[in-house]
Amino acid sequence: MPSFHDPLAPWLAQQAILVLDGALASELERRGADLNDPLWSAKLLIEQPELIRTVHLDYFQAGADVATTASYQASFEGFARRGLDRDTAAMLIQRSVALAQEAREQFWREPANRLGRHYPLVAASVGPYGAMLADGSEYRGQYGLDEAALMDFHRPRLAALLAAGPDLLACETIPCPGEARALARLLAEEFPEARAWLSFSCRDATHVSEGQQLADCLAELNDCAQIVAVGINCTAPQHILPLLSAAREVTAKPLLVYPNSGEHYDAAHKCWHGTADAAAFAAAARDWAAAGARLIGGCCRTGPDEIRAISAWARRPR
Repeated sequence: MPSFHDPLAPWLAQQAILVLDGALASELERRGADLNDPLWSAKLLIEQPELIRTVHLDYFQAGADVATTASYQASFEGFARRGLDRDTAAMLIQRSVALAQEAREQFWREPANRLGRHYPLVAASVGPYGAMLADGSEYRGQYGLDEAALMDFHRPRLAALLAAGPDLLACETIPCPGEARALARLLAEEFPEARAWLSFSCRDATHVSEGQQLADCLAELNDCAQIVAVGINCTAPQHILPLLSAAREVTAKPLLVYPNSGEHYDAAHKCWHGTADAAAFAAAARDWAAAGARLIGGCCRTGPDEIRAISAWARRPR
């Protein structure tokens, strides 16, 4: 294997917290995009790529050190259902990385933006198999597929994303250990140069979405050196502290958390209930940092306000 390179290590050696971005899809919707579509945010890779670029830029300006690309729901199968051939699908998947890279370059061209900042990273989102199904399976797991079939699904998308040159992969909202193992095997056997973080969606303060203990799922990843950080995303914020406590007991990898805003999604009526509070979210993030999280951001229904509030204390001299 070639000499190991961890793209997160230089950052974490220089600052206590690496600030991730917030939600992409719900922020696009807030700006008027209609994402009522099986492709979800990936729909805008076809229709409004400039809006994706703008949201990435706004997150950088809010203080995010990492942009997570609009490829969560982008897959060859999903684009094929839209009638697009494989070459076009590959181009769109790679466009997701290019848009984040373009936003980073635009941000970095302004000297004022560089003050107290490091050159931001681009993490290529790798959503779970369940995201392609567009039926909520990423919050249930239980796909009925073995690891080999999951590897077959993820292989071409990983190849397309990595060809676009992201700094790392963000394997996120993974609901079950079988899919995590499939991704780890793919990295080790077929993409030895790639680095990734891997985060699980969790249904409560102990278990991943499919029902296994988070601690057991994370322990299985300890021997995969290419997975350079592990943690939790797309999970209710009230579960994060006990999940972090369990994670800290079983892994020495840097821990990452990017939960939902705290609002509750009503699947029957397709709407959210509750009120987002950026200040309260940032205050909770302080507790997550004290509990061992090194990479902190937001998932569904969080936006630049939450990231700005996290950045305000994360960059404060200690």
